[in-house]
Amino acid sequence: MRSLFLILATVVLAGCAASSVTDYNPAVVYSQYDSWAFAPKAEEGGFTSLDDRRVREAIRREFRLKAMKELPADEADLLVDWRIVQEERLEQSGVGLGFGFGYDHFGWGVAAPPPVREITEGKLVVRFADRETDEVVWQAAGRRYLNEDQSPETRRKVIDEVVSDMFSKYPPDSN
Repeated sequence: MRSLFLILATVVLAGCAASSVTDYNPAVVYSQYDSWAFAPKAEEGGFTSLDDRRVREAIRREFRLKAMKELPADEADLLVDWRIVQEERLEQSGVGLGFGFGYDHFGWGVAAPPPVREITEGKLVVRFADRETDEVVWQAAGRRYLNEDQSPETRRKVIDEVVSDMFSKYPPDSN
C-alpha cells in the first residue's frame, strides 16, 4: 500500500511540474503595458515555418486572454521575440546486459551499458522587450522540448501548453 501511495504521489507531482521557467526585471512596472507586437525579424523574406505559425497563434491567444491589444511594432508597448533553441542531449535506450559467476564471496562479472544515442531537441524561448528602451523586461524558457519524431498535433499541443504556462507567470508577482 505504501508503494502504491508513493507511485501515485510521484505521478501527481510530475503532472504539476511547471513546463517553463521565467526571468524578469523586478524594477519594471508591468501594469504600464497594454499593447504588444511581434518584433520585426532580422531575416525578412523567408518562409513562415509550421512551428512559427503555431507559436504565433499561441502567443496571440494568450495576449487576448490578458486583454492586451496587438498593434503595429512602432506603436506597441512590448515587442515580442521568440525562438526555438536547438539542444543536444544523450539518451540511453534499452537496458544493459551482463553476466557473472562466482563462489563463496568472490566473483567476476562483465556488463555492457545500454545503447546511447544523441538527440537534437528544440526549447522554446519567448522574450518581451520594452519598445522605448529596447531592453528585455521578461523572458521565459520552456522545459518541454520539441523533436522531429513528434506529430504535428503533438507539436501544437506541446507549444500550446508551454506558451500557456509561460503566460500564467506574466505579469510577474513582484507588482
